[in-house]
Amino acid sequence: MGGFKKFLLRGNIVELAVAVIVGATFSGLVQALVADLITPLIGAITGGRQPDFADYSFTVNGSQFKYGDFLNHLITFLIIAAVVYWLVVMPMTRLISLFDRDEAATTKQCPECLSDIPAEARRCAHCTVELVPDSEKPLA
Repeated sequence: MGGFKKFLLRGNIVELAVAVIVGATFSGLVQALVADLITPLIGAITGGRQPDFADYSFTVNGSQFKYGDFLNHLITFLIIAAVVYWLVVMPMTRLISLFDRDEAATTKQCPECLSDIPAEARRCAHCTVELVPDSEKPLA
């Protein structure tokens, strides 16, 4: 029981729970944005009649296909995907590239096996090839 208690009290579990709650709330917010602002905006652009995409459907052999509800969910998904991309993925990519730039200054690539090695290394730890220092390389 002690191990289970430690597992539940780990920071990752708490962070995951908070992320799920915030994500669910954000989803509701975006669904409201689509239903209350974007759908009426489309209605204003298309002639003043506010479309209710949820009611759009067609019937084939007695089976009803509700493609309008799918459109609402598709718009919601695209908005959430755009927000996650622009507010989470892009900033994290930039942050990681800043750290990679600092790492690149302290490492170099082995000319034989192309693995990353410390910049001051005289021998590759992966393929054991002897490296010639930059000061001893012949001028081209």
